[in-house]
Amino acid sequence: MTHPISLVDVACAYSAGREFPLGTLAAWVSPSTGESVAQVSETPEAVIAQVVDLAQAAYQQHRRATAAQRSQWLAQAGDALAAAAAEVVELIVADVGKPRRVAAGEVQRSIDFIRACAREVLNMGGEVLPLEAMAAGAGHFGFTRHVPLGVVAAITPFNAPANLLCQKVAPALAAGNAIVVKPHPAAARAAVRIARAFFDAGLPAGLFNVVTGDRSAAITLVSQDLVRAVTFTGGNLAAEALSRVVGTKKFLTELGSNAANVVLADADLADAAKRIAGAAFEASGQQCVSAQRVIVERAVLQPFLDLFVAAAKALKVGPAEDATTDLGPMVSRTQADRVMRIARESVAQGARFALEPVQKGCTVSPGILVAAPRPSPVWTEEAFGPIAVVEPADDVQHALALANDSEFGLQGALFTTNLNAAFLFSDDFDVGSLWINEASRYRLDCYPFGGSKKSGTGREGVRYAMEELSQLKFTGMRLTR
Repeated sequence: MTHPISLVDVACAYSAGREFPLGTLAAWVSPSTGESVAQVSETPEAVIAQVVDLAQAAYQQHRRATAAQRSQWLAQAGDALAAAAAEVVELIVADVGKPRRVAAGEVQRSIDFIRACAREVLNMGGEVLPLEAMAAGAGHFGFTRHVPLGVVAAITPFNAPANLLCQKVAPALAAGNAIVVKPHPAAARAAVRIARAFFDAGLPAGLFNVVTGDRSAAITLVSQDLVRAVTFTGGNLAAEALSRVVGTKKFLTELGSNAANVVLADADLADAAKRIAGAAFEASGQQCVSAQRVIVERAVLQPFLDLFVAAAKALKVGPAEDATTDLGPMVSRTQADRVMRIARESVAQGARFALEPVQKGCTVSPGILVAAPRPSPVWTEEAFGPIAVVEPADDVQHALALANDSEFGLQGALFTTNLNAAFLFSDDFDVGSLWINEASRYRLDCYPFGGSKKSGTGREGVRYAMEELSQLKFTGMRLTR
């Protein structure tokens, strides 16, 4: 059964009641069933311009909404999404192939995130500056406050259709902006349903808009003059293409990764193996911080590898609809084929399998490689799939050097009981976020999340995203008395 997703649905609900003509339609095929589940329109350029105009008008109308009002809108939206959670979960399972248990967890995290933003906006203040600290500042008073940017464009990926959308929408609205989202085609139905929940909960029309399509829609959206900032989660090649048209606008990016998880000889090996296996393979490894490079001190390499293979085999590969499944299908056959290509090419260059992946359609079972030469793709590329490589390190310093041997630096992990080693990695491991004794896929929304090197710019997380999606404005006064 086909469920059309059209700009009429989006525009009528979220762009001040306007109806727009559809662009060309493309079928989205479910990775679980191989059947068409949606017709996703490529939004015409003129329609995108109109939607941005409507977002600008809504921003101007509501830019002076109080923090209390914005908090109420978000709190109500969180409640509305909670009421619609079962529907959103079904869309994620069908359109992305994410296992039902994982999809349900994602939607609950999205609800919690919206509610956290509703609370945090009430504390979003500025500061009074001591202008008299400078001789020329005598008799002057100054303060700062956060003010909105205007219209924010958000480009969101498929792998977390609810969470990565809400990570952008809720902070943008909390900061007083309007937002136009262009989701990945696989995430289009979930985005529309979430936008409808916000609208039904009382968010004014035009503050949260969705346009559908693929590359051309994204390029058209970010090139609009009225767009003041762009927030993007996705691949590096797409970010480079967008950056050429973003120009001088604020551009926040969460990009690729090749997460290193380091296991030192003093670590709890069984605990590390289980946590890293979940981080590498659950949700088919389609997370930007999925564990990919596993670096283990040589003294414990074989015991760890045995435990790691056993932990990977314990994960259940099955249909996304099954609540007990850990690994369902990847988002498309193209992506599954790509992951198998990385594995084959790495073996051709000298790596060997400790656990060989098996592909059935869009589904790839866990794969573990060892002895991969340094130029092999499993070491250098972002696999974004359920394969990992295990590499021995001679000592702590060698492990650190191997961990830094990547053009990416999003989030990493270190397993150790040695406090000195923990602080060494905290100082010298080139990542935006580091976890000690948690695997690289572990994330909480209360800390600043973002990358170094080629893994992006800016930070997400409740307060940090709100700060990124606003601007600090200074006001100074000469006191006359």
